[in-house]
Amino acid sequence: MDPAICEQRVTPAFIRDKKGRQRITLVTAYDFPTAKLADEAGFDMVLVGDTLAEVVLGYETTLPVTFETMLHHTAAARRAIRRALLVADLPYGTYQASEQDAVRFALRFVKEGGAQAVKLEGGQKRVNLIRRIVDAEIPMVGHIGLTPQSVHRMGGYKVGVFAMVLEGIPREVAKAVSEEVSTPTLGIGAGPDCDGQVMVLNDLLGLTFKRPAKFVRQYLHGASDIRTALAQFKADIESGAYPTDAESYHLPGHFRLKLPDILKRVIGPGDN
Repeated sequence: MDPAICEQRVTPAFIRDKKGRQRITLVTAYDFPTAKLADEAGFDMVLVGDTLAEVVLGYETTLPVTFETMLHHTAAARRAIRRALLVADLPYGTYQASEQDAVRFALRFVKEGGAQAVKLEGGQKRVNLIRRIVDAEIPMVGHIGLTPQSVHRMGGYKVGVFAMVLEGIPREVAKAVSEEVSTPTLGIGAGPDCDGQVMVLNDLLGLTFKRPAKFVRQYLHGASDIRTALAQFKADIESGAYPTDAESYHLPGHFRLKLPDILKRVIGPGDN
């Protein structure tokens, strides 16, 4: 990473100030190595998303992932990140029962996981909850899918969040929303007119095993490359090509000369 980039840690205010001036970059990460690489690449924000359930843990949907699992992975990402703003996804079940539960879980993400902000899904009905979390001094990212008929309801929802993810909506709607609200919008399957873009890391690296969505652009064929590497490693083991002498540790010369005598003393003359 450019040393100049490292000097300024990203804050919610930094993200808000980029609206209309510079596109905002966001990518998911789920552990120390992926978060470290995303941070070193200079992304503004790193999201430990509940997509962890599908792309890392193998569930069919995001619903089964627990808060404790999300907390575990958020803490791992925190240890890697120096500059980017770390956002944690409140998973299903943490905010549906009560606002008090939601605030408690959000506080744990910050206190125990090192998150700098939390994200939750839902529309206008989450306004009071967002206010409660913001009142607890926790920055919020909103996340909604929209239809053209719901644009007029954005006014209430935008209160309190410093950024808003728009997912799987028509480009025209996303453009209208982005122009209407002062909150930065982050698109995922919402066209190029949002203030920034986000993608699931495993999707862009080609490390998913489902048919990709229309908006996914793969920058690497990760699954294919890993299969090739694993097949080669297996073949090298079976053929004896791995490891070579150069990949082995050796005794220093003077110990090597003494090794037969040392082995005789340790093993004994009658044990071979």
